[in-house]
Amino acid sequence: MRSRGDILLLSTYELGHQPLALASPLAYLARAGYAPVAVDTAVEALSNDAIARAKLVAISAPMHTATRLALDLAMRVRRINPSAHLCWYGLYALLNAEYLRPRYADSLLGGEYEVPLLALVQQLEAGTAGAPPARPHLARLPFAVPDRSTLPALRQYAGLQRGDEIVPAGYVEASRGCLHECLHCPLTPIYHGRFFVVPRDVVLADIRAQVAAGARHITFGDPDFFNGPGHVLKILRAMHTEWPFLTFDATIKIEHILERRDLFPELAALGCAFVVSAVESLSDDVLRHLDKGHTRADVVAALDILDAAGIPMRPSLLPFTPWTTLDDYLDLLRFVEERDLIPNIDPVHYSIRLLIPPGSALLDQPDTADWLGPLDEANLTYRWRSPDPRLDDLQRAVAAVADQAERERADPDETFAAITALAYAAAGELPSLPARRGGVLTRRRPVPKLTESWFC
Repeated sequence: MRSRGDILLLSTYELGHQPLALASPLAYLARAGYAPVAVDTAVEALSNDAIARAKLVAISAPMHTATRLALDLAMRVRRINPSAHLCWYGLYALLNAEYLRPRYADSLLGGEYEVPLLALVQQLEAGTAGAPPARPHLARLPFAVPDRSTLPALRQYAGLQRGDEIVPAGYVEASRGCLHECLHCPLTPIYHGRFFVVPRDVVLADIRAQVAAGARHITFGDPDFFNGPGHVLKILRAMHTEWPFLTFDATIKIEHILERRDLFPELAALGCAFVVSAVESLSDDVLRHLDKGHTRADVVAALDILDAAGIPMRPSLLPFTPWTTLDDYLDLLRFVEERDLIPNIDPVHYSIRLLIPPGSALLDQPDTADWLGPLDEANLTYRWRSPDPRLDDLQRAVAAVADQAERERADPDETFAAITALAYAAAGELPSLPARRGGVLTRRRPVPKLTESWFC
């Protein structure tokens, strides 16, 4: 296991970012004396020779899309190198453990996966590896500075777009896990409300390496940036002191925006380009079913706080759930138009449908039997149908429009108008027109965004 190529780490998709889920185990294993090879199949080719040489193949499965993409990859590994130990690691590895093993996996790791991954490598080297239990490792890591030296260049990944300018974007995490337990979140059944901070010097060293590689913007990928506000503020202040030209974005819960409202003027001064927040829905009933911890009124207040600080919100949405009504969807569209949020929302977010993976905390709710369908193992989710068939039809139609808009880089206002027309047609009503001045669509200042529309 000490020869280069004995350990092969694979990623299929990490939200358009250079994969931290490769860079972290690369460094962790190298510190222990191993020489792993990493391939990000999203942007580079994986050779049959690399698969054939490996004694351990470890596939990152941080989310639903990445896991589905990896199924064919795992079968390719099985076909080319049936004697290799095939390991999956990440949130969706554990959530789908029953389906993945034994056909697609020999072992499944999750939580703070670097420790059990190193243990697996050592056991394979000693010839003592069995099938470790598929349970999360939830203990603080002795973190290593991620090693990105052999990964594809940052220019091959999503960049920050401001108007016509696009600059390379890096990606770091200042914490892992989450204090909150939203019922639909895949973190909840794995971390159960726990989170772990990444040491400040490790985060800053990772930023330093990415700036040297050309990054002019940093995405903080923490599930919630303000789980540890004191910790991240120290990182931001140090980052701004060393690289005053750097901008950043982060994901912050609506309730944390309200609780920490006094911090946002400083975040703006430190270079915050935008804040992602999981609004999900404006229906208080849907938000209650998801246990999101905020209300429609809270969303309005959070938008006002960010607007006052000069920071755009880029809401993430979950508009199709078993509890969503057609009126809810129309209300969401009207709200987006009234708050002038059309440029802030990637069209794919108008089409997102609730995913319910095995192990989801939603499965334990008292009303589950009212709406839950069978497990679709191959698609890694339970099926469900809306009580209103118009919504299922609408979701498919909106998804097609959003996909075409993404491929054609369509005008956001035109795409929003097309989605609005579909929604009102489903309700048998005529849509209201987008906001106009003198018959011309309002010209807005460009809202900063990453060049790849992310989705789970």
